[in-house]
Amino acid sequence: MLRSLAATRYWRIASARSVPADAIPRLAWLRPILVVDVAMLAVATVLAEYGAANAGIPSIPLSALIGYPLLVLSLLACRGMYRSRLYPGVLDDLRAVATITALSAMVVLSVRSFFTTDAGVAPQSARHWAFAAGYLAVGRAASYWVEKRARRDGHGLRPTLIIGAGNIGRLLAQRLLERPELGLRPIGFLDKEPRASPELGLPILGASWDFERVVAEHNVKHVVVSFSTAPTHVLLGILERAERLGLDASFVPRLYERTTSQMSIQHIGGLPLISSRRVDPNGWHFAVKYAFDRLVAAMLVVLAAPLLALVALGVWLDLGRPILFRQERVGRDGKPFGILKFRSMHHGDASSATPGVPLTSGLAPGGVEGEDRRSRMGAFIRTTSLDELPQLFNVLTGDMSLVGPRPERPEFASRFSEDVLRYAQRHRVKSGITGWAQVHGLRGKTSIADRAEWDNYYIENFSLWLDFKILLLTLAAVARPSTKVE
Repeated sequence: MLRSLAATRYWRIASARSVPADAIPRLAWLRPILVVDVAMLAVATVLAEYGAANAGIPSIPLSALIGYPLLVLSLLACRGMYRSRLYPGVLDDLRAVATITALSAMVVLSVRSFFTTDAGVAPQSARHWAFAAGYLAVGRAASYWVEKRARRDGHGLRPTLIIGAGNIGRLLAQRLLERPELGLRPIGFLDKEPRASPELGLPILGASWDFERVVAEHNVKHVVVSFSTAPTHVLLGILERAERLGLDASFVPRLYERTTSQMSIQHIGGLPLISSRRVDPNGWHFAVKYAFDRLVAAMLVVLAAPLLALVALGVWLDLGRPILFRQERVGRDGKPFGILKFRSMHHGDASSATPGVPLTSGLAPGGVEGEDRRSRMGAFIRTTSLDELPQLFNVLTGDMSLVGPRPERPEFASRFSEDVLRYAQRHRVKSGITGWAQVHGLRGKTSIADRAEWDNYYIENFSLWLDFKILLLTLAAVARPSTKVE
């Protein structure tokens, strides 16, 4: 309760409406996260200097004492760390903080080395880097946690107008309603020929000629241009009108499925040619990934051996033999393999499918199908995902990866490949123990279309850093067990 109150109070102050309208342009740069960074750097600098003598390190000159934090703030600003973003990635920001503080320390060290032969230059720079990186990381993580908590409580949300009430506009509104932490609260659509269904409870507020009126009446702060039957010049005109009114504006690009995080733009006159990074599942990037997977899996098997033995003993005492059960799943290139899990149910759970259990429209299978035959130990290991640990051996044999799309049973994979857009493209890479969809809550009986969308996003934006992020997010998800199990 106190934490929620603190979060609410923080963002009420940060977004207070008492600020005069004519002062907003002057204060646009003064974002709460900048204030937090300045405060954390000040604390880090004071503490680094305060304990330097006890550590046997001489005091740093005043010029370097002031110059280092200013250089860090400047590089953070150049990196775009103070721009308005829908959903700041904490892990991405922490990586940027570590990189920028280290780079700034090296710059200060290099410059000082030209003007002094003092042997204390290196330890001074290293100490200030360590304090700055640590305090900035803590400050940003705490700030984002407070912001996220406040937005989920309904504070600091910006009224958002969606242009285009078609399928994509409806999907966009649904995603924003489901994720208030993004900070955008859809208030309705603007479309002359709406197609959106009314289940979201959002009204059609008018057409393009009503834009200024709707913005004024609903205090709109953000505009998103989605797909619409309106001609291009009308949509461009809305973006220009939004810019004149000082509103933030975004748009969903055509061919958004191919819009990855790594793109190049070349202009021929005024025409932009956009090229997205080509994904090659047979290329060296994925070869490195799979080699890394096996190495990490081998290390995890060794480290987790006591836990594996303990769970195996619990299953044996609770259910008897067999301790493991194997089920056929569809993996890379549509080839079947036997996935391993700790047994969690009484006899009869080892079949590859559960006949007679219908699929709910649009949802993936998962959880408990038919009669609940889980034992007490089985319920525990499925809730905590400990039943998935034997899949480390699937990684060692090359059937699976640590990170990738979760595999499905053949009969369901065949059906989804026919009914769900781009579902079969998930099979371009090896299946994973965890995945981008799973760490975003798409486990168990959730939308199979959403899973396919998130899985294909992962494939087309793959990097070892993204894998590392997913593994960290998986550890966080396991720490707060869900009842949704696969």
